[in-house]
Formats: sequence, structure tokens, C-alpha cells
Amino acid sequence: MKARTLRTATFKFQPFSKKQRKLLNWWCDNSPVKDYDGIIADGAIRSGKSLSMSLSFVIWAMQSFDGQNFAMCGKTVGSFRRNVLFWLKIMLKGRGYVIEDSRSENLCTVSNGDITNYFYIFGGKDERSQDLIQGITLAGIFLDEVALMPESFVNQATGRCSVDGSKMWFNCNPSSPSHWFKVKWIDKANDKQLLYLHFVMDDNLSLSEKVKARYRKMYTGVFYDRFILGLWVMAQGLIYPMYKDAFEEPPLAEEGEKCIPIAKKLYRVPQQYAISIDYGTMNAFSVTLWGKYHNVWWGIDEYYYSGREQGITKTDDEYYADMEEWLKYIDGRLYTVIDPSAASFIALLKKNTARYNVKKAKNDVIKGIEQTMVALQRGIIKFSPKCQNTKKEFGSYVWDDSEIEDRPVKINDHAMDNIRYFVATTGIAKSQIDYEPIWN
Repeated sequence: MKARTLRTATFKFQPFSKKQRKLLNWWCDNSPVKDYDGIIADGAIRSGKSLSMSLSFVIWAMQSFDGQNFAMCGKTVGSFRRNVLFWLKIMLKGRGYVIEDSRSENLCTVSNGDITNYFYIFGGKDERSQDLIQGITLAGIFLDEVALMPESFVNQATGRCSVDGSKMWFNCNPSSPSHWFKVKWIDKANDKQLLYLHFVMDDNLSLSEKVKARYRKMYTGVFYDRFILGLWVMAQGLIYPMYKDAFEEPPLAEEGEKCIPIAKKLYRVPQQYAISIDYGTMNAFSVTLWGKYHNVWWGIDEYYYSGREQGITKTDDEYYADMEEWLKYIDGRLYTVIDPSAASFIALLKKNTARYNVKKAKNDVIKGIEQTMVALQRGIIKFSPKCQNTKKEFGSYVWDDSEIEDRPVKINDHAMDNIRYFVATTGIAKSQIDYEPIWN
């Protein structure tokens, strides 16, 4: 076997940018805004907000208090540990701090000489999260990606900061201009005595021009405006304007090669198969058959049946029989991503474990749309011209501009849902390398 050269997990910190230094030093004695009650940093992805803010937060806490409790919050505890705490511990240890990390209590005890403080980690992913932080008294709080948290959690968390001299620290990427955090916190930053800093990718000196160019190519439309330009803008128009470029023939079989017959064409047998399902009775029942060719997942065929359009609904057993007939030329077990609300059909598929490896889909709509857009932009997913219902839906899948929050119009979106399920659940948009099946 040929040896491979692997990149090791190292990272070289560059000097802090001018904007990052403002974030680091705003609370210091010689700062004109040292008496403000907190700080908000928003803007582009990968702009260095979280890294510099987390470091500044802990240094401020250690220089201002002893024996106090603090909170550090992400959308989930796991995401905070992975995206923020990992790097924060490296930076703090490099500055002589001693950190004891208790995963069972989600508590980091930080010491520097005779000073010790306690930093509790919380996740703010839904309305129930506010219950986790009730009762604790805090000398300061750091909320990473605050725009992804429910307002109730943020109100409960900031209400815990009752120690004299406590301060609040927020960062996020932009969302809708009507988002509650934009309206109630950023737009009222002066009234609340909060310093506001806006970041772009150029404020992170650790990013090379090559990496910044790659991120700029990843997004289009509203996500480009928000994640790259750092703007709070409305989602409007076609959700996937690049979809036409994704339709082309999968690799055809050469003479003597194994093949699969679809619409009178002989396609090369993929390296892997998968299916994704959006379940419907009166609404359309939509399934995409996926085949992997090198680094690209191709929607090579579709099953699409609308009980409303046909005037006849089908039972679970009938759908199952249709799928078995449709997939009869596919050998082996199929990785199967399915609408998590389709309980009865999931139960039916699970009876045939030799055929279907069933996974309930991740169903965060906006996150899934973002990941699908990245997959389309990178060319990670493509579609055979055979998938005509899929193409029609791509052409009419638009943002609902009557809504305050981001939401697609819920009309003729069934193939769009099953594609989103597949991309979000497999995580293919997060990888640019050839990998073994990530669902193993």
C-alpha cells in the first residue's frame, strides 16, 4: 500500500489584528469604554471573533475577580468545547494559567497564582435550556453564537449577572435584520452601555488569502451576504440559484463495465449507494437514489408520487412495494435517510434490516439549507436529468419574504426536503476529501 503524507493537527497563531486587539483590551484601565457593561462582536465567519473574545473574557475575569462563578455558553456544550474551549485552553496554558476541566460537571477551574475562578459551560439550543442556568449567580457571561440561541435562554443567562462589576460578552454571525438579538441588543447597544464591534475575514490574520478565497466560493445569495460580508439581510428570492449547473449525466458505463439501467441509459455502477426519503400521503412521497462517483454524490434517479395530484393515496405497504420494485437492480444494503416524523414507515423499513440501514434525518431547516448550498457550490452533489421533479422543485423553491424569520415557502418542497435531509445527516458538505462512509 502506498504511504500517504498526512497533515498534522497543528495551528500557528498569528499576531492579533487591530480589531481583535480592541476586543482584547476594551475593559482595561486605560480604555475609554472600560465602564461599559459588555461587548457585542458580530460579522463574517472565520473572522477571529470567538478566539479573541474567549481569551479576553477569561483574562478579564482573572484580573477582576477571585473565587467567582462565570458562564461560557454555546449552542450546545459539545460545539462550544470543540470550537472554542479547545483553542482557549491552549492559549491560556501558554500564558501560564492552570486549567482543570471537569467534563462531568462541565466546569473549568482556572487558576493563576493565588487567584482561582470557576467557568461553567452551558448549551443554549432550545427553550428548555433556560432551566439549566437558573439559580446560579454570575460575575460575567460569554455567549458564543448568541443568534443561534433562544431569547428566553439569553434573558435568563444575562439575568444571572448580579455581582458588582459583572460584564456580558456576545458574539454571532448575522441573521435576519428582524432577528430578536439584532433588534433588542445590537440596535440598542448604546442604550445598554454595550460596545459594538463588526468583524470581517480580514480581521483574522491567521487566514491565508487562499483560505479566504475558498470561503468566498462556498456561499451565494443570502448566506454570502451574511457569512462573508457580515451583513444582517433578509432572505429573498430563489434559495438555490445555482441549481441548473448541478444537472448533468452521471458517468456512463464503458463497454464491458458493470452498469445500472436508468431511463434507457447504462450508468457506471457507483462506489456506494444511498437513498433519502421525504414521506407524504396526500403530499408528495419523494425519494432520491444517490450514487457516489469519486468525491461526488449523484442523484441518479428519483421516485415521486403525489396523492393529491393523482387523486389516490397510497398506504405504507404500497410505497414499500413501489420502492422494492424501483430499487430491484441495486445490490446490497442501502444507507437510508428519512424524514424523522415518518414513524410508521420507519418502522416498516426497519423490519428489513438486511436491505435498509435507517437513519432519522437531521431536520434543522436553515442549517440544512446552508449545507446543501455549500454542497451545490462545491459540486459535491449533482443530479441526473432523469430527476425532473427534483429540477422543477429547485426552480420554485424560494424564501418566504412575508416571514420575520428565515423560512422557505412550504409549497412543492418534498424533493428539496429529502435532499436537505441527505446532506445534513451525512455531513458531506463538511468534507472535501475522499472518505469511507461516515455513517459507519
